[in-house]
Amino acid sequence: MKNPKIQLLSVLFLTLLSGTGYAQRYPKGLSPEESVKTFQLREEFGIEKFVSEPDVLAPVDMVFDGLGNIYVVEMGDYPYDAQPGNFKGRIRLLRDTNNDGKIDEVHVFAENLPSATSVFPWKGGIIVTAAPDILYLKDTNGDFKADTREVLYTGFFAKNSEAQITCLRLGVDNWIYANNSGQGGKVTSKINPSAPEINMAGTDFRFRLDRGGLHENESGTGQFGLAVNDVGHRFVSNNTIHIRQVVIPYRYIRRHNFMPSYRADYNISDHDLIMFQKSETPYWRAERTRRRQARFDSLGTGAKEHARDHFTGASGGTFFGGDGFPDGYYGNVFTGEVAGNLVHRDVLKNVPGSPLYVAQRDEKEKDREFLASTDTWFRPANFATGPDGYLYVVDMYAQHIETPVSIPDDLTAEMDYSTNLSHGRIWRIFPKNGPKRPVMIPNLSTKSSQELIELFSHPNQWWRQTAQRILLERDDKATVPVLKKNTKEAKNALGRLHSLYALDALNALEAGEVKTALSDPDERVREHAVILAERYPQYVADVAKLVNDPNPHIAFQATLSLGQFDGKKALPGLAEAIEKYGNDSFFRTAVLSSAAGSSPELAKLLAKRGTFFREASPARLQFLEDFAYVAGARNGKNEVSEVLTLASSSALSGDKKWQIAALNGLAKGARRSPNKGAADKAVVKAVQKLESKAADDVKKAINNAKSALGI
Repeated sequence: MKNPKIQLLSVLFLTLLSGTGYAQRYPKGLSPEESVKTFQLREEFGIEKFVSEPDVLAPVDMVFDGLGNIYVVEMGDYPYDAQPGNFKGRIRLLRDTNNDGKIDEVHVFAENLPSATSVFPWKGGIIVTAAPDILYLKDTNGDFKADTREVLYTGFFAKNSEAQITCLRLGVDNWIYANNSGQGGKVTSKINPSAPEINMAGTDFRFRLDRGGLHENESGTGQFGLAVNDVGHRFVSNNTIHIRQVVIPYRYIRRHNFMPSYRADYNISDHDLIMFQKSETPYWRAERTRRRQARFDSLGTGAKEHARDHFTGASGGTFFGGDGFPDGYYGNVFTGEVAGNLVHRDVLKNVPGSPLYVAQRDEKEKDREFLASTDTWFRPANFATGPDGYLYVVDMYAQHIETPVSIPDDLTAEMDYSTNLSHGRIWRIFPKNGPKRPVMIPNLSTKSSQELIELFSHPNQWWRQTAQRILLERDDKATVPVLKKNTKEAKNALGRLHSLYALDALNALEAGEVKTALSDPDERVREHAVILAERYPQYVADVAKLVNDPNPHIAFQATLSLGQFDGKKALPGLAEAIEKYGNDSFFRTAVLSSAAGSSPELAKLLAKRGTFFREASPARLQFLEDFAYVAGARNGKNEVSEVLTLASSSALSGDKKWQIAALNGLAKGARRSPNKGAADKAVVKAVQKLESKAADDVKKAINNAKSALGI
């Protein structure tokens, strides 16, 4: 809500500063033709205006819908909270009616939307995030205006427009994913009112409209920017941390509620906060930084406040799946830095022996950005891969981008936020070498299902995903024989992968296709075969074998998936995983997140195998402490006594560090246990046995555990 005090001060300041100080402090915007001259872009590329004001205003997202339309989300309320009765969110529909590569029709498809931030095509209409709702809008009479507006889900956090439900993305698994910034909210489904309410605090969101509105929490606290690669690995943007990988899905990490502290996501950048800004530092930011630094210095905190050259407004991280750029660009993540007026590029590399990627600068971008502008109004908020294989940049183009809540009132009074509603650009980036491809806005509605299946092998992710989505919408059972054949015979691995999930959407996927996929020569297919195998108990041994797959992403997924099987049959694979990958914290969490992986039987098996407890390394000690924590917190039948018995065994007694780790974990878990009760005789007996031969520092840990256990 606008602050009346700020509005009054703004009038006074603008009156006093008109034509002098204000104009000098905050330069006017440039025309698209002037602005493009300020771009410092990689030499191999060119950039051109695709569309600009007045055809788009304050754009934050765009999508090619596959039916010959482009939808653009305009966030007219920003940076203020949307006000009931005066919502300014809007969706534009752009069309090229004569196929000359230029937009010649612009329609206001929908308006009066609260905080609209993201759009996704569905069944001839669009899904829109507009907190507190996710909406479905459709034009049913052909006038290019939405005449139906249906609430799909409601209850999302609706304050702070920078941290709301947003970034709709389709995964290869048929789920639609969205960022939620970890904000609270009690979300319910309007499609299926009988579905339980879910608490969104600390999570993101995913849903499936082809499954009756199935929806659930998802790991991550992404803000604005969600990159999803070909196999569904997710990467999110969040202001200062420009790229984090979401490593462990929510459905695994919350199999039980007794985990010690853990991370489901991770900052994978190897270059931290440094960026190479070319634009001038805005007056308000320089002055705010000066004041903050003076305060830090007066308090002797040693903190350092940066006015520029450090990520602070990372936005719109997008997986580039286009086929129109040179080699080395496919699979990169492009992120806007709206405060720094630049576009940052990350090259993702696998980390050996880990499910993590590392995000690196390209060798030619060690001291520069992919694109940087001296135009302080350039605000690259989001991106899209086009059907032409090129990169589209969604430029909000605004004088000010920071929320006034974060700026002192006297500085805000000099800032005119009304300009945010009068500009907007979308840019198209293309390689200079070779002929430039024309703009493509294809209509796939006339394609047969067979033709759509053939697009599963297209080199451009947009075509593959759009074909899969349209088949998902059609629910065409006649495609089953072709899809089954495709899962085995398609020469392109991604063609086989998309075919598997198209079958799954049709409820026609059978054990045989999954069995074949588990031994597919391509690692991307094998990884998803492991996920699909979770529904087939007969494949537990096959999944366990893939713990030893040379690709760590497959080994990690196998570790997670084993926890979905019957415990006894999964134990050998889980033991193998912790022995081989126990140095990695995410593998340790993957094992402990399951009932089998945190059971006394796993500890007994590890002791029997004789490998894990051979060396008391810090990582292995941490696993034992966390394992004991779960036992103490859950306090299930015989769990605590089994851990104490293990601590007395020959496998652990050779090195007191093992015993101390087990006891410390038990104590920490027991203190937080919701299942507290008097220690039973087996626990008391096990403590006494351990105590009788313990060294002094072990006895100290025993006493700590006894206190926590109520002995």
